[in-house]
Amino acid sequence: MNLVVPYPHDVRKTEPVFIGSEIYRHSSYGPFHPLRVPRVSTVMDLCRAMGWIGPGQYLTSPRAKPAALLSFHTPAYIAALQRAEAAQAVTETDRLRHGLGTSNNPVFPEMYRRPATSAGAALLAGELLRRPGTVFTPAGGTHHGFPDRAGGFCYLNDPVLGIQSLRRNGVARIAYLDIDAHHCDGVDHAFRADPDTLLISTHEAGRWPRTGPLEDAGAGNVFNVPLVPGACDDDMALVRDRVILPALAAFRPDAVVLQCGADAVQEDPQSRLSLSNNAHWAILRAIRGLAPRLMVLGGGGYNPWSVGRLWSGNWAILNDLPIPTVLPPAAQAVLGALRWEGQRRVTVPPPHWITTLRDTPRTGPVHDATRAACDHLSARLVAWA
Repeated sequence: MNLVVPYPHDVRKTEPVFIGSEIYRHSSYGPFHPLRVPRVSTVMDLCRAMGWIGPGQYLTSPRAKPAALLSFHTPAYIAALQRAEAAQAVTETDRLRHGLGTSNNPVFPEMYRRPATSAGAALLAGELLRRPGTVFTPAGGTHHGFPDRAGGFCYLNDPVLGIQSLRRNGVARIAYLDIDAHHCDGVDHAFRADPDTLLISTHEAGRWPRTGPLEDAGAGNVFNVPLVPGACDDDMALVRDRVILPALAAFRPDAVVLQCGADAVQEDPQSRLSLSNNAHWAILRAIRGLAPRLMVLGGGGYNPWSVGRLWSGNWAILNDLPIPTVLPPAAQAVLGALRWEGQRRVTVPPPHWITTLRDTPRTGPVHDATRAACDHLSARLVAWA
């Protein structure tokens, strides 16, 4: 059953589709929350300023209907989330039971409508990908949501809902790749026992939610790569070549869902990893041809310049567009208008955050822990394949 607004029939399925919404432009988790910064609206504006969104490529995200959310979330939780938005307050019972109204998952004006919109985008993406193609929904990637509880800034789990939508639309084998700085605990909870879902996560070791250990194999389908603080592009390149690509090749997925959290880059305040956006882009380029269907989500990212630049580069890569060395004036104006205020600080961006999308590569010796993790998982892959 189609539980979201039907998509237009004139969408060109041979071209990547960008799903966005204006709801993100004026929505904030509050003046002191990490998600006070604009993200999706910046990507929309940058890509338009670059002339990168062609006719028919952009779709406005529908808002998921409550019934569509019940494939993963409980009725009691959805009702509590709707109550909290309507009242702009939570009861003590709902706070304790559902994790709402906390410092991480605060009450804010669109606290149901906003995540229901990103969930609607993921559900729509699964419907669009009945046929081979590519869908980009940068508002997605809320991988910490649990069936009955919010977690880690995530009220609904749109990666889970997107994978379920793919399944309902005839896609059998799905690989979920998560390169956020935080482990995808909610997605892991949903699919760790499902042999038709491959779960690969790179994340900072010891970072909240402190799940995803190297040794965890789930039902044989779970490959976790904890990265030590300071891990750089060369660490990620080794993981890409020795774990990610071999696992995908062995699994032979019908679809890949990539959660491309930007909080693993060096400038992000929510991790201690030292990646440049080149590491994310190299993974995206490498996996594009490994399945006939690709769903690319956003995720974490709390520096407005680094997240906007990284995710806009994702859209360029999906369309085989060159990423310019120097941005044209209209694109520089988008980045120049951003502000990062709160917690008694105002960040003044360095010039390259305004004039370019591409970071300087952050290379260095590969950490011993990264090599050891790759050795461990490579041995597992031989037996698994």
